[in-house]
Amino acid sequence: MKITDIKITPFRTYVDRYRNAEPLPQTEIIQTLTTIETDEGVAGHYLGGQGHGDQDGMGSASREFILTRIRELLVGQNPFDREKFWQWMWVSKTPENVMGVIDMALWDLAGNYAGMPVYQMLGGCRDKVKAYASTYPNMGSVENYVEHAIACREQGYQAYKIHPYYFWNPETGRQVPGRPSHIKHDIELIHAVADAVGDSMVLMYDPWGTYHTVEEALVVGRELEKRNYYWFEHPMPEERVDAYQRLSDELTIPICSPEILAGHVFTRADWVKRGAADISRIDVLRGGITAVKKTVNVCEAYGVKCEIHMSGIGNLHVLGSSSEDTCEYYERGLLAPGVDYNSTPPYLEASLDPMDAEGYVHLPSRPGLGYSFIWDYISEHRAEGAEHMSLGYWARG
Repeated sequence: MKITDIKITPFRTYVDRYRNAEPLPQTEIIQTLTTIETDEGVAGHYLGGQGHGDQDGMGSASREFILTRIRELLVGQNPFDREKFWQWMWVSKTPENVMGVIDMALWDLAGNYAGMPVYQMLGGCRDKVKAYASTYPNMGSVENYVEHAIACREQGYQAYKIHPYYFWNPETGRQVPGRPSHIKHDIELIHAVADAVGDSMVLMYDPWGTYHTVEEALVVGRELEKRNYYWFEHPMPEERVDAYQRLSDELTIPICSPEILAGHVFTRADWVKRGAADISRIDVLRGGITAVKKTVNVCEAYGVKCEIHMSGIGNLHVLGSSSEDTCEYYERGLLAPGVDYNSTPPYLEASLDPMDAEGYVHLPSRPGLGYSFIWDYISEHRAEGAEHMSLGYWARG
């Protein structure tokens, strides 16, 4: 079997979004479908490639990189040589999200060929995973967070993660620079949510690297410890490893990082060796399923948890192939009041991460990644315009 083409189909669709305490219902976005075709008629697909989870398509630079550089390398190759391609892309400094898109489309192709879900090809370990509700940041008042946490508990979620206030002032309701942090409001939020649901939900906290000193992170971390939060995620900029070592030494709450730092398995392995965090963190847009499985294996060997970052079907398959002792939770979201995350996207026949009443997300039973496309919708909503015309030229060329 040989790869004959790589195509990218950008199309318009509509999703609920949320920004600075305001729901943005049915916001128009551009989704992308990446397809790898073969001479035996078997294809692999991947939806998304940028942003949180699978909902957002790749930007023009990522698409052009695939169609002008990756396509030339892969056409004529055996699609099952995923590790070889992964090494090629890593050595050539391919953007990590692009590596992820290609890797996952290849895994989907292999699963479609074998007639098996990807998680079983990776070595099936479980067919359902505990989910936690992951909030949008800046959800308005403390009361809004509390009401939302209670609503998530009623839906069946066993755990709840707070993204607090950043780049937005909760007193004025206006955007602000990232400094200073809103520590007073963040701490109020930490205690209010714990008062409301702390006895019945596991709680996590993620300020997305917005505390810029160890002192700030320590102040917040000690409040989290008082309320028995499960982890303190990405508290500071991740380029300063020594600061994380100091923080991990000072606090008893597990530090969960690096979340977004480049270098996928290699960076995470270095952090594990240095003891810079207690829980590692990665997702499939940082090198694909292949990179995440490498990272999970390193963490398992050292007895360190590896909590998978973000929602998304690739992340879910990695979780299904990994032990709960190493990778415990699926991050479901982002969620906020007025955001209908549970609805099936209009370009799919079925949701990719449905959750049951006990708070478990079930792995798909369909082959590959588990897609069931509504092809007519994708075709009818193709995104046309100058940007896409240039990419279409490369797709034809």
